[in-house]
Amino acid sequence: MLSESFSTLRDLGRLQEIASVLIHYGFGEMLMRLGVRQVLEKAGRKLRWKYAAEQARLEMPQRVRMALEEMGPTFIKLGQIMGTRVDLFPPDWIRELEKLQRRVPPVHFDSLRRELESDLGAPVERMFARFDFRPLAAASIAQVHRARLHDGTEVVVKIRRPGIQRVVDADLRLMDKLAKLLEFEFPELENFHPREIVRQFGLSIHREMNFVNECRNTDRMGDLFRDDPSIVIPRIYWDYVNERVAVQDYIEGVTGLDPGAVEAAGLDRRVLAAVGARAVLRMILVEGFFHADPHDGNLLYLPGNRIAFIDFGMTGRLSATRRNQVVNLLYGIIEQDAPGTADVLLDWSGASDVDPDRLIVDMDNFIDSYHGAPLKQISLTDMLSDLTRLMRQHHLSLPSDLALLFRALVALDGMGRQNDPDFDIFTETAPFLEQVLKARYEPRALAVRGWRNVAQLVEIFASMPAELRRLLRSAHKGTLTFNIDLSRLDYFGWQLERAASWLAIGLVTAALIVSSSILMTIAGGPTPFSLIGFVAASGGVLWLFFSIWKISRARRRKM
Repeated sequence: MLSESFSTLRDLGRLQEIASVLIHYGFGEMLMRLGVRQVLEKAGRKLRWKYAAEQARLEMPQRVRMALEEMGPTFIKLGQIMGTRVDLFPPDWIRELEKLQRRVPPVHFDSLRRELESDLGAPVERMFARFDFRPLAAASIAQVHRARLHDGTEVVVKIRRPGIQRVVDADLRLMDKLAKLLEFEFPELENFHPREIVRQFGLSIHREMNFVNECRNTDRMGDLFRDDPSIVIPRIYWDYVNERVAVQDYIEGVTGLDPGAVEAAGLDRRVLAAVGARAVLRMILVEGFFHADPHDGNLLYLPGNRIAFIDFGMTGRLSATRRNQVVNLLYGIIEQDAPGTADVLLDWSGASDVDPDRLIVDMDNFIDSYHGAPLKQISLTDMLSDLTRLMRQHHLSLPSDLALLFRALVALDGMGRQNDPDFDIFTETAPFLEQVLKARYEPRALAVRGWRNVAQLVEIFASMPAELRRLLRSAHKGTLTFNIDLSRLDYFGWQLERAASWLAIGLVTAALIVSSSILMTIAGGPTPFSLIGFVAASGGVLWLFFSIWKISRARRRKM
């Protein structure tokens, strides 16, 4: 199976680099079990299967984080996505994954110039009145330079790193193959959904690498907050935008990474906490389109206690149905409705092997642990951590859009408490919950939902005769088929076939021994046929013992 997965020679060089890093951080046994060693050795590539002694003292989350950093931009981004899955990974893993570097050493502008001028269609000096060749910031996928348009507008130019597309595509191919192998060889990892994480990551990083998507997100957010003077969204200059280049307003402000500068600028941090909370909650609960990474590095505080949101490469979307579920969950926690909140979790996960009664009991205990506590003493981060821990205990997982939502809420709570020690996110949330609930039960909204349900019901009944006719026709023709997926059946069949081969060889060997013994007892002494039989029987016995020893040795290596 593995040799088929890595049949493409173009990825073997990258596979060797990744394997070397994983071995260095103590994951050699996993690679041995996956068969990576055999693949690389068949391709004539040797690896040193030892890892640094100093790594042995590190905890597993630390080793994973450091390995991801060393493997390069694609794996750093993957770790950042993993860090959003609070439903899959425990808090110590999330804290470590959140440390993954977002800033990396910049590349020299000469390496960017050729592609940039090809995308712009003219030399940089002609397109801009001024261009600062020193980068403002650098990340794993792109770096940012400050410039000035010919009309005097100050802008920032975001440029994708050259060659990053080729590296990302190769890494995604390897990740997909490795995820399949992990699910096959390590059934205990099934709850982490490796293939689903890789699939979501592939979609996310391709969207993020196409700057047209980011610019559209920025424009859309600008339209949503056009009527709110306290929120600033940079303007996009579409004449300069393409897949690898984005140009937008340069906004000068104070970042939340420097609380002293916020105080020196004369800004009210309590007001900033409230403004930021209202903006993010409006994105989530009202608009259903939100900044998925509202940390201090993506916020700028401006005079007049305004906030500018930048970098919309990672955004989340919530359908009306999903927003209603989020509201139902929050309302159920407030009203101590354990069965209602349990139903929401089951709807999110879609799991069929969960004990609902036990889930309701655990949810009731979860709600009771927060009931009666002063709101200011309740940390949303702690509450979400407890909720996701409960979900992990029941093998429930979040849809990807809700994983981003939880990440945004945790970032919001942290930002609010940093600016205001008395920040109470529940008080800020209440007006939005009230607004959504009122909108849900307005006569017009009820009429729209009722008409939609009636239309769907009519459509089901109208299509039923045709669907039934197709089913009966297939049954009559004998073409009605049922598909049963047994993921490890091929492997089981191979084991059964090997065992049968051993049994057959054992029987033949035993027969040779018996027949040769009989021939040796006849008058005239041993014959050539009896000697040949004994030699063949001895060879069969030796081959059988060698095969069993080889399999046992391979199994001990995996353990």
